[in-house]
Amino acid sequence: MKKLLFLLALLATNVTAQPTPAPPRPTLTVETIMQDPRTWVGTSPTNPFWSDDAKTLYFTWSPASEGASKIKSDSLYKVTFTAGRNKTLIASAPVKVSPTERRNLPASTGPVNRARTQRLFERQGDLFLLDRASGHVRQLTNTVDAEVDPTFSSDEKSVVFRRSGSNLFSMQLQTGQLTQLTDFRAGANPDAAKAKPTDEEKFLKQDQLRLSGVLSERKARKDEAERISKADGPKRPKAIYLDGKVLFNPQASPDGKFVTFRLTKNPANAKIAQVPNYVTESGYTEEIPARIKVGAPLPTHEFFVYDVAKDTVRLVSIKNLPGITDKPAYLKTATTTKADTASKTRSVVVSGPIWSSDGSVCVVVVRSLDNKDRWICRLAPETLALTVLDRQHSDAWIGGPGIGATASTGSMGFLADNQTLWFQSEATGYSHLYTIHVPSGTRKALTSGKFEVQQVQLSNDKTHFYLQTNEVHPGEQHFYRLAVNAPSTGEAERVRLTNQTGANDVTLSPDETRMVIRYSSSNQPWELYAATLDAPGSKRSTALAAQIAPIKLTSSQTDAFKAYPWREPALVTIPARDGQTIYARLYKPASGATGKSVVFVHGAGYLQNAHKWWSQYFREYMFHNLLVDKGYTVLDIDYRASAGYGSDWRTGIYRHMGGKDLDDHVDAAKWLVQTQGVDAKRIGIYGGSYGGFITLMAMFTTPDVFKAGAALRPVTDWAAYNHPYTASILNEPQSDSLAYRRSSPINFAEGLTGHLLICHGIVDVNVHVQDAIRLSQRLIELKKENWEMALYPVEDHGFVEPTSWMDEYKRILKLFDERL
Repeated sequence: MKKLLFLLALLATNVTAQPTPAPPRPTLTVETIMQDPRTWVGTSPTNPFWSDDAKTLYFTWSPASEGASKIKSDSLYKVTFTAGRNKTLIASAPVKVSPTERRNLPASTGPVNRARTQRLFERQGDLFLLDRASGHVRQLTNTVDAEVDPTFSSDEKSVVFRRSGSNLFSMQLQTGQLTQLTDFRAGANPDAAKAKPTDEEKFLKQDQLRLSGVLSERKARKDEAERISKADGPKRPKAIYLDGKVLFNPQASPDGKFVTFRLTKNPANAKIAQVPNYVTESGYTEEIPARIKVGAPLPTHEFFVYDVAKDTVRLVSIKNLPGITDKPAYLKTATTTKADTASKTRSVVVSGPIWSSDGSVCVVVVRSLDNKDRWICRLAPETLALTVLDRQHSDAWIGGPGIGATASTGSMGFLADNQTLWFQSEATGYSHLYTIHVPSGTRKALTSGKFEVQQVQLSNDKTHFYLQTNEVHPGEQHFYRLAVNAPSTGEAERVRLTNQTGANDVTLSPDETRMVIRYSSSNQPWELYAATLDAPGSKRSTALAAQIAPIKLTSSQTDAFKAYPWREPALVTIPARDGQTIYARLYKPASGATGKSVVFVHGAGYLQNAHKWWSQYFREYMFHNLLVDKGYTVLDIDYRASAGYGSDWRTGIYRHMGGKDLDDHVDAAKWLVQTQGVDAKRIGIYGGSYGGFITLMAMFTTPDVFKAGAALRPVTDWAAYNHPYTASILNEPQSDSLAYRRSSPINFAEGLTGHLLICHGIVDVNVHVQDAIRLSQRLIELKKENWEMALYPVEDHGFVEPTSWMDEYKRILKLFDERL
């Protein structure tokens, strides 16, 4: 009996010792991953903002528990905070904000006074003043006209704002008295239309007054009456007639003595491309006005200063800027004509101004419309003199984080002394933070190295900067604090405030004691975390990030989404043929390589995707997991011109799209063969927008490398794309036809030997479907038979309908399964 019991016990022990089999991996299908992401993935929180007392955090969200399939838009949620022992942060569970509370909330942004006790904000076209301590809100305007862009006057006794998009007004906070500061009027000056008297008419008038004492006396009385009326009447601003031009950014100086503004004249002969819409409510084909094409006539811009005391308006001249007549480098090598060699003042746009808080210094940014130069200048409004503080030049084009677009100042402002300007520049090849003492011109670099400063915020007391950089790794983003008085390199004072691997997008509380972090990793979508910050003067080590333990506020993913073990792609580096390093994401089958491989090309041109956070290409990320389940090796590279790697990498495609960027993909394909067990004859490529363009160039010009390709919403001829993006990279087609000829896939369609799929939305107002249709006609005339095209009648550049996504990716999967 004892022996039997022993054997039963032993058997039981052996049974329990058996390992529990792992649950089967859920099977991914195109229908699953391309369904409405709100019902399948879940909706991550967005747009976080703090209450003015820093006790409440608001954000838009649709948690999975709410039933996303039953709602049409995200809701407003809030989390309230209390402080625990040792400054620990205690957060409530997220609570949905009631409609009444939501309607009464102050807008999340708006200027504050110097004491930080009051804040102005705009809501539905009216202006309000918030007392930040009590939360009391005072409504300043209640009109049909829209009042926008409120600011405090330099003495903080008045509010200056813009009404109906044009004229500036000032309102005294104590009395409510409203004063109009500008009088911009549409149309032409009627006095200018009056015919000027001829010399004969002038002589006759003067002779009549000489001969008639009565007429002379009457004129004198009339002139005196007009003088008295003008002197006794209220002072009105000068009427400024726009004369068909468009007004931008009228702005008063802090002391109210000057108003600056820009006038833009649109060309009369710029043809607007039309996009046909076939599936409409009316049942008729309707045309959607889209945009001009690159090389079309551009608007002209003028910058003016209105001197209030002198009641005069004067144009700011840029003719003396250094290099303003320089000929672009690409034209210097071209055949020149007499007109080419003549000195011409290049067209520019002036942005700003940026004023010091005391109004003593005014700075504007001048940007050449050919995108080769940016001048930061001090403007003396009394004399209109421009003094260059910094000039950034590129033979390719100016860009990068914090530099700003053509008609913006970029990231800049003044320190507490009101004499020192901070700004960003790619002078070293990477966007870094600088200061310049305006009176002396002394310049200082606060950061340096082979990384980018991607965002900059000056602290409330103007003693520290808060920075987002990718210095840990090009595929990571972290948040730092940097003392304004840091050494020239900034290394000793820069303190890291985030510690989670991935992307950390931080929003500081108004008092800068707390931060909310919108965080994600490569296989986990965005969630919100919060942490407490010590004051800058506290005795903490430079390893501060390791001591901050953020608490998680949200959980957004559905159970169905979490059931699949989403892969964390390996971040690898690949050597390029010119010695550069290509960063890439690699997805490998667990059972080993099968020989078949797909290379994904991200879009947007200047964008990064080989990183450690949740990709904006999340559908493609899920599709890559599906491909790996089917035995594919998948590679996704940050090719030449991708974001995050400095100006040389960004401008590596200058005058030749489909050059180094395509070489990077070819080098990556060879790396797959040499190191990952991939069959050189079984490599496919796909991507959308710029990714579609690269796919076409790959299939047409390197047919021996890629067996099959799917080009989604691709540019086929850059001469048909928009001006701001294309002219920066390829100049204008009429002046640099070579760049367009060698960069446009339609010119190389005869090289197609593999199998090609083209997909395009018909109502795409970005890359017009005309691109795909023109290419299809070219392929027909070349008698190519190894291609197909799918058009999507209700889709714009970014698809919206799940059925369209499903159809498109079923076709892509079929292409790869059949051909690879």
